[in-house]
Amino acid sequence: MLSEHIRSVLLAGGLFLYLLAGAMVFQMLEQDAETDVKLKTEQHRLDFLKNHSCLTQDTLERLINVITDAVKHGVNPLLNSTSEKQTNWDFSSSFFFSGTVVTTIGYGTIAPKTAGGQIFCVFYALFGIPLNVILLGRVGNALSHWCFRVGKCLVRKGVKKKKAKILTIIFFLLAGILVFLGIPPLVFTATEKWTYREGVYYAFISLSTIGFGDYVVGSGPKGTHPFDGYRALVYFWIIFGLAWLSLLLSLLTSLLKDTEKKIEKDLHKRKQKKEQHKQEMAMKPLTSDKEGTSTKKPPSNTNL
Repeated sequence: MLSEHIRSVLLAGGLFLYLLAGAMVFQMLEQDAETDVKLKTEQHRLDFLKNHSCLTQDTLERLINVITDAVKHGVNPLLNSTSEKQTNWDFSSSFFFSGTVVTTIGYGTIAPKTAGGQIFCVFYALFGIPLNVILLGRVGNALSHWCFRVGKCLVRKGVKKKKAKILTIIFFLLAGILVFLGIPPLVFTATEKWTYREGVYYAFISLSTIGFGDYVVGSGPKGTHPFDGYRALVYFWIIFGLAWLSLLLSLLTSLLKDTEKKIEKDLHKRKQKKEQHKQEMAMKPLTSDKEGTSTKKPPSNTNL
C-alpha cells in the first residue's frame, strides 16, 4: 500500500515538473512575441488617431468594442456583406458546432449567445458527451480488433509477443499520422489557405480535443466553404481521428504498463538475490565453526 502512495506522489511530482518545464518554454517562446504585438497595436492606434484627427479617443474605443464583440460572436468584421452564405449557423456549421460540443473540443470561436441556445447547449452536452464516448469506444474496439489481428499475424510468423506489440504500435502510429495528420493539412492548405504547418497544428489540436480556437475550419478571413456539408465532413474526420488517437494512447499505456511490470519483476529478483547473498554470507561463519569442531581430533586415551 505504501508503494502505491509513493508512486502516486512521484507521478504527481513528475507531472508538476513537466508543467513547470512547459511553462518556462512557452514563456520564452511566446512572451516576447506578445509584447511586440502589444507595442505594434498601440502604435497603430496612435498613428490612426494622428492621421484621422476627426476621430476622438472615445469614438475609436467604441469602434474597437464593436469589432471585438463581433469577433466574440464569430462574425468576421472584415466582411461587408450580410449574405447568409457567410453565416456560422447554417445547417452544416451547426452540425459542426454540435460535434465540437459532444467531443468536448469547444473551439470557442462559435458559441450560443441567446438564453435558449445556452440552456439547450447544457442539456445537449449532458446527454451527447456520454453518447459520443460510447461511439468512440465502439470505433476504438473495431480498430483494436484490426490491431489484434496484425499482432497475431506477426506472432504466427515467429515474432516475439513484445516485439509484435511494438511493431503494431509503430504500424498504427505511422498509418494514423498519414491518414489523420498528414493528408488533411493538404486539404486545409487549399480550402483554408493555411500553411501546411498550420494545418498539422490544427489537426493535432483538434484530435487531442485541446481546441484552442485560433484555427477553425470555415472561419476567419481566409476560410471558405468549398461545398455544402464541408464542416460536417470535417466532424466525421475528427470522430475517426479521436478513435485512432485513443487507441494509440491505449496501446502505448499497455506497453508502458508491461515495461513497468518487467522493471518491478527485475528489481524484485535483484532484491531476492541480495537477500539470499546476505543469508549465505551470514551462514558461512556458522558453517565454518561447525566444520572446525567436527575436524578436531578427540583426545587420545593414554594408559595410566
